[in-house]
Amino acid sequence: MSKVLLILHVLAAVIAIGPVTVAASMFPAAARRAFAEPGSGLSVLRALHRICRVYAVVGIAVPFFGLATAGSMRVFGDAWVIVSIVLTAAAAGVLAALVLPGQKAMLAALDAEPPSEPLTAGRVAMYTGMFNLLWAVVTILMIVRPGSTTGA
Repeated sequence: MSKVLLILHVLAAVIAIGPVTVAASMFPAAARRAFAEPGSGLSVLRALHRICRVYAVVGIAVPFFGLATAGSMRVFGDAWVIVSIVLTAAAAGVLAALVLPGQKAMLAALDAEPPSEPLTAGRVAMYTGMFNLLWAVVTILMIVRPGSTTGA
C-alpha cells in the first residue's frame, strides 16, 4: 500500500505543482509586456492566472497523499517529514496569500482605464520565486531524506 500511496503522491506533485510553477513563473514577464503595450497579452495573463488557480486546488492532493504515505511508512516523526510539512504549508501560504492575489491585482490594473500597475511585476516574480524555492527544498528533502535508514 505504501508504494501505491507514494506513486500517487509523486504523480500529484508532478501533475499539480509543475503547472503552477511554470505558469506562475511566466506571469511576471507576460505582465511586463502587457503593461508596456496596453491591450496586448491580457488573454495570456488570464490563462496563466487560471492555470495557477485551478492547479493550486488540484495541488491539495499532494499533501493529502504525502500524509497518507508518511503514515503508511511510519515516518511521521522523522525530522525531514516534519520540515517538509512545514515548508509545504509555507509554499501553500505564499501561493494563496501573495502570488495569486498579486496576479489578480495586476489583471485588475490592466482592466482599468488607464492601466496602472499597482504591484510591480518584480514583486510578483519575487513571491513566485519564494514559492518555487520552497517546493525545490521540499523536493530535495523527499529525495535525500536526512537521517533515513533507507540508504538514500
